[in-house]
Amino acid sequence: MRYAPAILAGRFVRFLARLRKPGGGSAVPGLVVNRIAPGFLPDTLNAFPRGLVIVSGSSGKSTTTKMLVGILRAHGVSVFTNPSTANISQGLTSALLERADLRGRIDADLGVLEMDEGHGALIAPRLTPAHVILTNVSVDQIDRFHDAAMVERMLGTIADRSTGSLVLNGDDALIDALAPSSAALRRRYGVSADVLSASPRGLGYSRTGTARVDAANGTVVERLDGADVTITHHGDQATFRLPARGVHYAVDAAAAIAGAASILGPEFRLPVAAESFAALTPVFGRGEVTTVRGQEVEFVLVQNPASFQLNVDSLDADTEQLLVAIGSDVRDPSYLWPVDTSRLGRVAIVSGSKAWEAALLLGYDGVEVDRVEPDLATALDDFLALPAPQSGRKTVVFTADSMRRTRAHLGLATNDQDAS
Repeated sequence: MRYAPAILAGRFVRFLARLRKPGGGSAVPGLVVNRIAPGFLPDTLNAFPRGLVIVSGSSGKSTTTKMLVGILRAHGVSVFTNPSTANISQGLTSALLERADLRGRIDADLGVLEMDEGHGALIAPRLTPAHVILTNVSVDQIDRFHDAAMVERMLGTIADRSTGSLVLNGDDALIDALAPSSAALRRRYGVSADVLSASPRGLGYSRTGTARVDAANGTVVERLDGADVTITHHGDQATFRLPARGVHYAVDAAAAIAGAASILGPEFRLPVAAESFAALTPVFGRGEVTTVRGQEVEFVLVQNPASFQLNVDSLDADTEQLLVAIGSDVRDPSYLWPVDTSRLGRVAIVSGSKAWEAALLLGYDGVEVDRVEPDLATALDDFLALPAPQSGRKTVVFTADSMRRTRAHLGLATNDQDAS
């Protein structure tokens, strides 16, 4: 019961924060508890009966985590997980407060947590994860992570803590080489040579490996047609539909399947894993399609140059009505200049705090821009008021800051994995 006072204080702060701003203040309770009881976070995370699973990397953390949780629950495992927006230390602690009893214990067999690579590396020395799943290393958040080697070192710190298995992206040369002296069982996932050749711009990694993963001993994306994917796991094969199209989502699915197999051992069944995807919805903004004000709208989150390029390349060819919103999370807009946006053709509105810079990038790529409207709320209202497109659906491409503002302005609920 030593954590009871801190837990009660955190819950009281959460109550006050939600009175002040309904739906907000999620990180504040975590800050308070971490200050009062710094041992609460690691002690709670290390106490799950079947252990802790950490998912980290530059991109794909949220989607991989949600897919993995869906597979595990389909196998009858009770899982605690964190919302994708709560992947730093104070957010993780706030998520734990939602479910922890006064002893700091959570009624779940297994903890599966997405972790920011920087914050994860800071708290990793106090954690004993049974399994670590790592997605990729790409140029990301250059105001925080100056180069790929820095991210590689942070993910190596997390990988070194695994006591059971390391599930690694075998196509990412930096990920594949992590923790060489670890005693944890190494599992690899990736794409086939055919899938890689169908992605002429590559997979978005800082360094792509030259050898493909062996389908007989790993988990491999064999074929991809839009959102329909065929994955081979240790010689067995399954075909199913992804919650969103694109090779990056297929790779996330391979990571989730490889991770589930490593966690479940002999309990794992590939058909059960494949069937679980039928009930899966995208994490908010990650290729999510929803109805807004009577119109079908797709929301596409771009987080770095690699994900921007992959998402642009995977948009439906008949997408004719686009809003692009680049927000304040992009400190230096030149960060996005390596992206070839020419495939967009025409954009109805460019918005966000970096709207003019984004319009300049699009213009240099030959994309026609009908209007620049820095005020995102106005841009969204006017975009949704446009007549329905003759083909395709209205599509919003945004960065994280604009995604949060869009969700708040339109009153959209997140369908991210919850803490249940």
